[in-house]
Amino acid sequence: MSAPVYPQRPAWTGQDTWTARPGRPSHLPTPEGESSASTAPARRTHPGFGLRGPRAGRHLLPAEVVGELGLPVGDDGVVIGVDPQNQPAVVSLLRPKPVDVLLVGSVWIAQLLALRAVAVGARVAVETARAPVWTQMAQAAGGGQQCVSVHDVRQIAPQGPSISSPVLVMRDCGAQPPRNQLAPSPWQGVVTLLPFLGPRAPRLLNRADLVGLQRLSPQETEVVARVMRLPRQVAATLPTLSDNAMLWCTRNHQQFVLTEPTDAETGLLGAPRRID
Repeated sequence: MSAPVYPQRPAWTGQDTWTARPGRPSHLPTPEGESSASTAPARRTHPGFGLRGPRAGRHLLPAEVVGELGLPVGDDGVVIGVDPQNQPAVVSLLRPKPVDVLLVGSVWIAQLLALRAVAVGARVAVETARAPVWTQMAQAAGGGQQCVSVHDVRQIAPQGPSISSPVLVMRDCGAQPPRNQLAPSPWQGVVTLLPFLGPRAPRLLNRADLVGLQRLSPQETEVVARVMRLPRQVAATLPTLSDNAMLWCTRNHQQFVLTEPTDAETGLLGAPRRID
């Protein structure tokens, strides 16, 4: 009994048609040189990519003008409101290096920042002495997913931040918060909330990378203006701010921002306020 003969695979010759060796299956196109009245013309294909696509001219750019290219890319981070030019104001709370933010204001603005951090993909860990104040917001954030966790003071564990899972630590521990037990980590921002400026305020202000201020008393304004080196006209505005206005500042830059909560945020947190 003779061994069966199997047809060989067609070989790709680098041209636009298939060339089959002897014994090719009948469903393959007929090679050039063979004529068949019943065979339709072979379709031009690329191996593995199907039919040829449309041919378009290439876009070429001289090397000497490459440096002039620019892309209109905006800032990244959490939208905190609008600036005096009615443009979105953004704060970068989650960076490749640790970020320390001091926030002097109400729990309302702290919870708004936490909600918006969740909206950009961060996990939020709250260290607080008033857990019931944060419970409703924690349950509502993330659409049922565990995005916000609430911890007692000094009971917060390392959160394991990473580029794919950044963490915002919200510390709501009163006017004299204890030292943060978490080591500084990349992709972990820490926001320390103060209801007012106490005796330790100068040290906290000096340590912060960014300071956010709601309305202050004249005495508090004097402290902030001295430590943060605020211009006189900027400092004079702080005691007159409305409940939804803030000053965000470093020692080299100041920006007034009008916070505009969405309907969903207002339904969960209520109207903007300075005093809880």
